[in-house]
Amino acid sequence: MGCGGSKPETGNNAVQKASTDNSKKSIGSTKSKKNENNKHIDECYKMGDVLGEGGYSVVKLGVDIETEEKVAIKIITRKGLLAEDEESLHSEVKILRSLNHPNITKCYNFFTEVKYYYVVLEYLDGGELFDRIVAKTVYNEKEARDLVELLLLTLKDLHDKNIVHRDLKPENLLLKSKDKDTGVKLADFGFAVECNGDNITSQCGTPGYIAPEILQKIPYGKSVDMWSFGVILFILLGGYPPFHDDNQRNLFKKIMKGEFQFHPDFWEPVSEEAKDLISKLLTVDVKKRLTVDDALTHPWLLKDKSVLESNHIDLAELRRYQATKKLKKSVRAVMAVGKMKKLLGATKAAAQECAAEEAREPQKT
Repeated sequence: MGCGGSKPETGNNAVQKASTDNSKKSIGSTKSKKNENNKHIDECYKMGDVLGEGGYSVVKLGVDIETEEKVAIKIITRKGLLAEDEESLHSEVKILRSLNHPNITKCYNFFTEVKYYYVVLEYLDGGELFDRIVAKTVYNEKEARDLVELLLLTLKDLHDKNIVHRDLKPENLLLKSKDKDTGVKLADFGFAVECNGDNITSQCGTPGYIAPEILQKIPYGKSVDMWSFGVILFILLGGYPPFHDDNQRNLFKKIMKGEFQFHPDFWEPVSEEAKDLISKLLTVDVKKRLTVDDALTHPWLLKDKSVLESNHIDLAELRRYQATKKLKKSVRAVMAVGKMKKLLGATKAAAQECAAEEAREPQKT
């Protein structure tokens, strides 16, 4: 990618957001107007239409001046940016630059200008993966299994590098092109951190996909991604989320208890092996929950493809789920460190209620 800086860093040099190392310095967090090759953003890229907007950022379509390749340029206003958000941005860039996997969104460049930060990312024009799936006329379990294997191998690349994504969900599974079903990309590494065992304590994620140990404030590690992956797989095959409640506190209680069901109306055509994999991913006990390597050797991943091809998945429920999700998108709460007082309140209350219920259990027997 033009202006240098396009070659991803190698090695495991991701950092936890709460760390206080010198990662900012290493990717150009000084106030000088340049990237690591002393170039300004407008010397390297032409900017075009707005692709999306957030609270303190905007994403624009860009074109590399040297290669004429399209890119997505995330523009973050520096004024008023909280220190923790700035730390998070540099951590996200550092992690992305350390990765080089065909199914992970690439970060080509990073610029620090006087008023803005610019993150130059791979341009993904294909939309959400689940939108492409629900547009199909037919979809069978073999196709779903192939997709799951690809995603697990992508997750394995992260976990082998001791990186935890912490925000796995369908919205972060994107497609490179509108014309091809291939080119699946894992995106949005804003919550990603490096881990060394179960040593992470910060609470973040998306309600509905967040692992119980995060809600319980138990130090955690890679296992939280496996829980979230289990939720994604449940939605993919069943068409609805395993944990749902309009009341946040009740939702968290269900997650912490691991309460979900395979309703026969939606799960009858799905193989028992697939349901077994989901159950072993959505296991509250972290020690019993499958790792990514365990999941890749699960019997469902090894099952004869001809059998799975005959299991046709009814996409009607998944279509309804996608439509409902889009309606709620503008009001969906995403938890962020330091910005989740209401949700933390619900978490604490749910944890207390779960503990009280567990304490009463022996009295019932």
